Amino acid sequence: MAERENRRDRRERDEAPEFADRLVAINRVSKTVKGGKRFGFAALVVVGDQKGRVGFGKGKAKEVPEAIRKATEQAKRQMIRVPLRDGRTLHHDIEGRHGAGRVVMRTAPEGTGIIAGGPMRAVFEMLGVKDVVSKSLGSQNPYNMIRATLDGLKKEASPRSVAARRGKKVADILRKPEEAAAEAEA
Repeated sequence: MAERENRRDRRERDEAPEFADRLVAINRVSKTVKGGKRFGFAALVVVGDQKGRVGFGKGKAKEVPEAIRKATEQAKRQMIRVPLRDGRTLHHDIEGRHGAGRVVMRTAPEGTGIIAGGPMRAVFEMLGVKDVVSKSLGSQNPYNMIRATLDGLKKEASPRSVAARRGKKVADILRKPEEAAAEAEA
């Protein structure tokens, strides 16, 4: 009996909410049928652990809570990992695109905060970024803005991953070109 209770406690601990979620948009859609109109809801949700993982999902249902639940489940399945510098900002400036949506994201010094609009802000907050400057160019559609933001974040590369790919040391990657040229001459 005690073993069964212990297992239940462990399961509840594993299901503890490790992810934060943010409802970005809710849209009421209608379908005209013979007897009138049938209403449904479409939800757009961003989910993240605020430590470098983020995902988004969309769900449709007849009721709002069910649409949000579906969107949250989909977002948890589609999470991506993004390397962060000092756990607070991006390693380098990046641009993301999706359809007509185009976003530019730049690293920022400590204390800058999240300078981003609507859907992009939700992505950065769920990702755990504390300092970033970003601009949305093109589409203002929240779905395309989030997809463009995630497209850019997928391109983010840490100095460690670049060094491993090139077979060099991290110090060689982070060194300024003038220092490398001076060392080559010596």
